[in-house]
Amino acid sequence: CLCILFRSWRGMRIVRFFRLLQFLSVNSEPSVLRHFSTAILHRTRCLTFICSTSRLKMSQKSILSFFASKPERPASPPSPVAKGKRRRLTIVSDESSTDSTEQEPTSGTKTNSLAIKSECALQPLTCMGNIQTAVLSENMVDAKAHVNNQSPESKKDAKTSRKNTSPIHNSNPLDSLSAGVSSNCTSVDAFNPASENYNPISDACWTSGTNVPYIAFAKTLERIESTSSRLKIISVLSNFFRSVGILSPHELAMCINMSINRLGPSYEGLELGIGESILMKALAMTTGASNDRIKAEFLRLGDLGAVAEAVRSRQQTMFKPKPLTVFQVFGKLKEIANMSGHSAQTKKVKLIQSLLVACRECEAKYLIRSLQGKLRIGLAEQSVLAALGQAVATSPFHSIRSVLSSAAGALSPDLLDASKTCSSDAWKARLDTVVERVKQAYCQCPNYERIVESLLEDGPDTVHLRCCITPGVPLKPMLAHPTHGITEVLKRFDQSTFTCEYKYDGERAQIHLLPDASVHIYSRNQEDNTSKYPDISKSLMVSVLRGAKVNETACQLLRELGADASLDASVSSCILDSEAVAWDREAGQILPFQVLSTRKRKDVQEEDVKVRVCIYAFDLLYLNGVPLTEQPFRRRRELLQLVFPTIPGQFMFATSLDTSDTEEIARFMEESVKGNCEGLMVKTLDVGATYEIAKRSHNWLKLKKDYLDGVGDTLDLVVIGGFHGSGKRTGKYGGFLLACYNPEDEEYQTICKIGTGLKDEDLAEHSNFFKNHIIPAPKPYYQYTKSLVPDHWFEPVQVWEIKAADISISPAHKAAAGMADREKGLSLRFPRFLRVRDDKKPDDATTSTQVYEMYCNQDQIKNAEKPDLNEEDFY
Repeated sequence: CLCILFRSWRGMRIVRFFRLLQFLSVNSEPSVLRHFSTAILHRTRCLTFICSTSRLKMSQKSILSFFASKPERPASPPSPVAKGKRRRLTIVSDESSTDSTEQEPTSGTKTNSLAIKSECALQPLTCMGNIQTAVLSENMVDAKAHVNNQSPESKKDAKTSRKNTSPIHNSNPLDSLSAGVSSNCTSVDAFNPASENYNPISDACWTSGTNVPYIAFAKTLERIESTSSRLKIISVLSNFFRSVGILSPHELAMCINMSINRLGPSYEGLELGIGESILMKALAMTTGASNDRIKAEFLRLGDLGAVAEAVRSRQQTMFKPKPLTVFQVFGKLKEIANMSGHSAQTKKVKLIQSLLVACRECEAKYLIRSLQGKLRIGLAEQSVLAALGQAVATSPFHSIRSVLSSAAGALSPDLLDASKTCSSDAWKARLDTVVERVKQAYCQCPNYERIVESLLEDGPDTVHLRCCITPGVPLKPMLAHPTHGITEVLKRFDQSTFTCEYKYDGERAQIHLLPDASVHIYSRNQEDNTSKYPDISKSLMVSVLRGAKVNETACQLLRELGADASLDASVSSCILDSEAVAWDREAGQILPFQVLSTRKRKDVQEEDVKVRVCIYAFDLLYLNGVPLTEQPFRRRRELLQLVFPTIPGQFMFATSLDTSDTEEIARFMEESVKGNCEGLMVKTLDVGATYEIAKRSHNWLKLKKDYLDGVGDTLDLVVIGGFHGSGKRTGKYGGFLLACYNPEDEEYQTICKIGTGLKDEDLAEHSNFFKNHIIPAPKPYYQYTKSLVPDHWFEPVQVWEIKAADISISPAHKAAAGMADREKGLSLRFPRFLRVRDDKKPDDATTSTQVYEMYCNQDQIKNAEKPDLNEEDFY
């Protein structure tokens, strides 16, 4: 073959040359192809001819087949090719080309056109190895142009992530400190964060001053997914965080965010959630597998991440790609999340390809899951916070930093593992304290970058003081527990003074005034709703704040708190907790929540607002630099009403009544219902009356008109399936399968099938909506029984508010399985649809623990023995 090829080289068509390579790759021993490829690569004149005489098109499958046997890579000789003779080499996808074809050179090609450079002409296969995505993209020219047109910052990031052992190019002062750590580390294959007596330096698979390998992060997730023990999960993640905090401290916040599948704080609005069709397309283009094959594997495995790992593991490349790093992946994910516009999908596919082509072992699985927006490894945010607290308690980063910055710079074993320096009881107490402070810091400032910065500089003992409440950073709201009636309220608050407030049927609005006079509005999920309510942020609050003054009484109260308050001072910063309700200005009354839900969610122009709102403020959390969450509700309410003026029909305070008389409470309840409210909120005023951030507290009780009989609270459930209708419902869905959410295992558990409470127009609307969200098979994280399988499965995209007669044990459902009964779950009797909850995400649905608590609070169950449940934080 070599003799024939070289003897008649110039008379041989280029397509035949590549067909010969393809034939050898399929039918020859790997050694034959390796020798053949090596000889070809050394024939400089021949390779020059390939890239300079024609514009070649060939299919991806041909190239991928050729690359399968990994020929050796020779050194790069200097290029004899003149610039004016460069030609372009284009590789087209299998969808657009079924065979290799030869085309004549395009006339008039400019010397500065997108061309393969001289080193690529000498070694086209080497060039393909360097530009990883070139082999897999639809156009190699585009890939080369992407490299040439990169900004200096992008080129610097690319250079940083070339090797997992390359130095970190970062101005962070912690990097120079970490350079004093020993460079000994374990291999990638031996890396095991679950090992006993884990050493954060020697047991890590990277060295100090280098980027964290993505494979280390992926293997940590793999270990977590393989265990169900919460304590073991925390230990594994803690060990990984210890290594990152010591060796690559500036990437710790990235690793934390990626472990809970975020790219930053919730209020920044960066979300991935890439559609399965886009991911399948990228996966097919990367691996050379057909879309049909990818879909078939997906139907078989039910997990696109597992499909990516399986398909990618069977693919071989000519050259070993450069290892991915956490820094590189995190940056690419943020870039994908920020993409928008008509060509965004194409750009996203190309970026995903560039990541997938470099994946090894289990990296592809967790990369795809990250892109989907759900890791599904059973890792709750509570566990992540506990792991971070355990990591900084075991290996105090700030102390290690001090040692490294000293003259000695030697780390003792006790400093790397502080648990060895004290007794087990003392260590447990210390660990609990640190974890609690980390959680408190996160409640006050849900921003991991700020928390990590504080931990690295000053340690965990002051993190809750440094990461305090700040306007512009939304707090997780305090929530109330449901009650059955007035008697239960009086029983719970027997020794406490309390107040009753109207419970408004609207949307939670946390209003922040920043020192620069800007106003931001956040939802209960910490989403930035400022663009949704321009009439509030640009007009209403401007009017309210213009009249807000710190009068003499308010000034005295603030001074008692140690604040430097001055009389008649204006409000420079504040955080208000309130409810935004739809308001009929002509009738002067509250409109139903369904009217409010018709407003656009984003980028609303004030002149286009059709549904007017009224703000009912009920709490003040921050005022002129003074956090008020630790103050009793009586004082917070007093300051709120003293400082801020009301504007009828636009900005008002929640209607309240301070009483403990049963008849007065009942009468107040009736008045609230007549005023188009849901019922009452009952709150303690003095004892235990602090604002408990992110907690569902028994110091706040909600009493709805629906609570007076049957199940105490309504439930917010996720629609995961639909049943075909019959009779007059033919052609539409006649029933739907609903599920609650288990945040610990990140799964949806079926709780009921519903068909009542839905009007014909509702059924038609829901049918039209869900037909666009049908999936071929249930998600792996759907828990259901084989006795109740819907005709169609849906993506978990919508939350419904449901009312039921009661909750009972059922073998047909999986809600709270194992809690009320060892084998059976809980289900709703006579469920009735109330409304769609557009203000809630599927993960905000009623949890399985809450369902169990509601079950236990029923009159027929209340006196039965039941295990104690710990108060759950609302994360």
